[in-house]
Amino acid sequence: MTAKIDETDRRILTVLQKDASLSVDEVSDRVGLSRNACWRRIRLMEEAGTIRGRVVLVDAARVGCPLDVMVMVRTSAHDAKWMAQFQKVIRAMPEIIGAYRMTGDLDYLLRVRVADVPAYDAFYKRVIAQVPLSDISASFVMEEIKDTTALPL
Repeated sequence: MTAKIDETDRRILTVLQKDASLSVDEVSDRVGLSRNACWRRIRLMEEAGTIRGRVVLVDAARVGCPLDVMVMVRTSAHDAKWMAQFQKVIRAMPEIIGAYRMTGDLDYLLRVRVADVPAYDAFYKRVIAQVPLSDISASFVMEEIKDTTALPL
């Protein structure tokens, strides 16, 4: 279901996507609203789930996980029990920063952040020890051309 947001909400969201640490006063100045009107709109978008949370974006290299890995997973099991176990394992592994069930040739795509290739190998061994997979392969990111959390509003 698409949330009903107007152009003012879009301006507020655009500002907050760039810097969620701004005060309501700063946001209201940038979007041309009174402080109270801006605060009400933000609160309503939070209550509606349009704004799901506020986070800090951390530089992966500076905290010891510079290697970005795209992991492609294929499985021959598609029953509810296997899926529940797979999801439990995936959600418990902090190295996995994104996990997606896919259409097409792949069953799942995982985005993983680790320190280096040996750390990826240790991650790989932990995954295959916990859940049966038909195939798992990885591609290491050579260059990050674009990586954003901002949605096109």
